[in-house]
Amino acid sequence: MKFRRKPRENVEINLASLIDVVFILLLFFVVSTTFNRETQLKVDLPEAASGTPPEQSEQKQLEVLIDANGGYSVNGQALHESNLDNLMRALQKESAGDSHLPLIISADAKTPHQAVITAMDAAGKLGFAHLRITTVEAQAAP
Repeated sequence: MKFRRKPRENVEINLASLIDVVFILLLFFVVSTTFNRETQLKVDLPEAASGTPPEQSEQKQLEVLIDANGGYSVNGQALHESNLDNLMRALQKESAGDSHLPLIISADAKTPHQAVITAMDAAGKLGFAHLRITTVEAQAAP
């Protein structure tokens, strides 16, 4: 018996179209990536004439944002209902029970005073002792 070998066809993959697809995907991911920290709430901080800037530390911290309508956001995650119980649960979850973490309250200049007091009350009930309220430096009069 004689076996004849059939000539094999050379299989080629066109790499030019594959490279084009990879570059388009790379371009899509580069364009859609954000490099700055966006918050879900727009907050215009109140002004203060004096104050000291916070010291920069590598320690984890909690940030409570309060918008002009009194809505809360803890570390960038908005709460569905703005009440004391939900805020306390969110702070407890984010801090994992560590009440020694610094807590920063950033409230809009037009926020109702009650919303800020509620945030401070939640922090006090959970035992947070390192509490800061953020402001922006007032512009000097010309």
